[in-house]
Amino acid sequence: MNMNRKLFLTDLDDTLLCRDKTISAGNRMALEEARRQGHYMAICTGRAISSARKLAKELDIYHKDCFIISFNGSQIFDCHEERLIYRRSVPKEIVRFCFDEAAAFGINMQTYNDEAVLVERDNPDIKEYISIQVLPYRVVPNVLDALPEDPPKVLVVEYRNPEKVMRFRRQIEPKLAGKADIFMSHDDMMEIVPPGVNKGLAVQILCEHLGIPVENSVAAGDAENDLTMIQAAGVGCAMSNAEPAVKAAADYVTERDCDHDGVAEILERFVLNR
Repeated sequence: MNMNRKLFLTDLDDTLLCRDKTISAGNRMALEEARRQGHYMAICTGRAISSARKLAKELDIYHKDCFIISFNGSQIFDCHEERLIYRRSVPKEIVRFCFDEAAAFGINMQTYNDEAVLVERDNPDIKEYISIQVLPYRVVPNVLDALPEDPPKVLVVEYRNPEKVMRFRRQIEPKLAGKADIFMSHDDMMEIVPPGVNKGLAVQILCEHLGIPVENSVAAGDAENDLTMIQAAGVGCAMSNAEPAVKAAADYVTERDCDHDGVAEILERFVLNR
C-alpha cells in the first residue's frame, strides 16, 4: 500500500463550491498545491458524470490523480483513463414504480441516460435544475423507453416546496425498503439509489483501487448525502455551514464556510505537507 499519498474527497455544492457555484481563490490554490504534492483527489457528488466532468475541467482538476464519484456513489470515474471503474444501477422496474408514485403524488421526478436528464412531464424545476447542472433534458412519454440500461439513480426535485419532498419521502420510503436507498442531497432534493450505494462505500472502493489505506483519506461535506463519506474517511470534515447531523458525525468542523475557503482550511490542516 502507498502509505505517503493521501486521498482528498470533496462534495461540490456548498462545500468546494461557494453558494453562487463558483470556487474561491483560496480553495483553488490549495487544490493546486495538493496536486503538486502528488495527493489524490476525488469530487464526490450527486451530480451526473457529464456535469461533474465539465466542472472538473473548468476547475482545472481533471488530471491523472483525479477521480469523480458521481450520482452519490453509483459511479466512480477515472479522469486519466476516462472510464468508469465502478457502476451500480437502479432496476428499471423500480424506476417505473417511483415515477408512478411521483405522478400520483404530484411531485417532480427525473432519471438519467448517458445523454440527458429524463422527465415525463415538463416543469419549472427541471429547467432550473439543468441550468445549474448544464445538462440537456428530454420530456418522454415513458422513461423506460429512453433508458438503454438501468440508470444510476432517480431524483425528486421541488425547489419551491421542500416540505412536499419530505411528505413524499415518508410515503415512498417504506415501499422501497430493501429495494433502494433514499437520502437527501438538499432539503428540496431526494435521491433514490441502489441499495447499499452511498459516498461512504465509494471511499472504501476508491482507496482499495488506489492501494492506499482508508486512514489516508480526508473527506469534506455539508449535507445528509455526505454523512457516510464523512464517517468512512480517515478524517471526516464538515463545513461550518453543514447540517447539524453532519457536524455531529464529523471529526472536524471548519471555522470557515463554503464561501470563505473552508476546503482550503481542511487541506491545510489534514492533507498538505508543510
